[in-house]
Amino acid sequence: MTRKVKVVALGGGHGLAASLQALRQVTPHLTAVVTVADDGGSSGRLRGELGALPPGDLRMALAALAGVDDWGRSWERLLQHRFAGDGPLGGHAVGNLILAGLAESTGDPVAALDLVARLVGAAGRVLPMSPVPLEICAEVVGVDPAAPYAVTEVVGQVAVATTPGQVAAVRLRPDQPPACKEAVQAVDEADWVVFGPGSWFTSVLPHLLVPELREALERTDAGRLVALNLAPQAGETDGFSPEAYLDVLAAHAPDLRVDVVLADEDRVVDTRGLMAAAQSAGGRLVLAPLALGDGTARHDPGRLASAYAHIFEN
Repeated sequence: MTRKVKVVALGGGHGLAASLQALRQVTPHLTAVVTVADDGGSSGRLRGELGALPPGDLRMALAALAGVDDWGRSWERLLQHRFAGDGPLGGHAVGNLILAGLAESTGDPVAALDLVARLVGAAGRVLPMSPVPLEICAEVVGVDPAAPYAVTEVVGQVAVATTPGQVAAVRLRPDQPPACKEAVQAVDEADWVVFGPGSWFTSVLPHLLVPELREALERTDAGRLVALNLAPQAGETDGFSPEAYLDVLAAHAPDLRVDVVLADEDRVVDTRGLMAAAQSAGGRLVLAPLALGDGTARHDPGRLASAYAHIFEN
């Protein structure tokens, strides 16, 4: 590319990590804005005990951006290492403890993230979407098989991600959460903003429920790219067509323009339908080979990087 674009990637968990592994091959000007609503596992324990931002998704983003030299790889392995056993440390990821400790000692979660980014030689910056821990509340249809059309409120990221019903909408607690000011600035200064891939209701959409961040995403001059998942996620998006992801996005942020929808060329059954949905959202559809090719619903970082580079250049 003749000019290295500034890119902001939004999401959390494995989906964001895959996107970051691809984007780092395309540009050095990369910022990850990460959801902070996890309430399970090590993150949930630290959140409950310390009132800290859940560090798990932040840790995974830092690991995805860690330097490729021996130093960076060594720190990446340490960040991801989990203590064994069933004692007080059992199940905790070392990186979660480092982030929680630094945030507590500095009094600033962004400073803690920047310190760990320097430590691992990260190829970009990692920021929380909000400086306070958040809670996801979902309207879910069909939780009770005896009442298949009844709507139930399900609270908590883990509960929403594993619900047996169909998620219809999500909101956050607190109701009007503050945005990370550095994340808002990154969006304002970006050339491209990338949504997904990832857990749609618990990792991607929450960014649009933080008012200041949503406003930045609506007003920015950056191109907006939606990278669709390769397959529906059990619990959250069972039975979803590719078009359904865009419908849900529009329902939660009707003023958000989408410039490009990226999907795997082998996973789209109704190309015309998805093209029409992309156009309805204000953008164009780009189809490319994106999957690893091993039969799993995982993105190949190299293929995803090629698709991103092509989109950013055109």
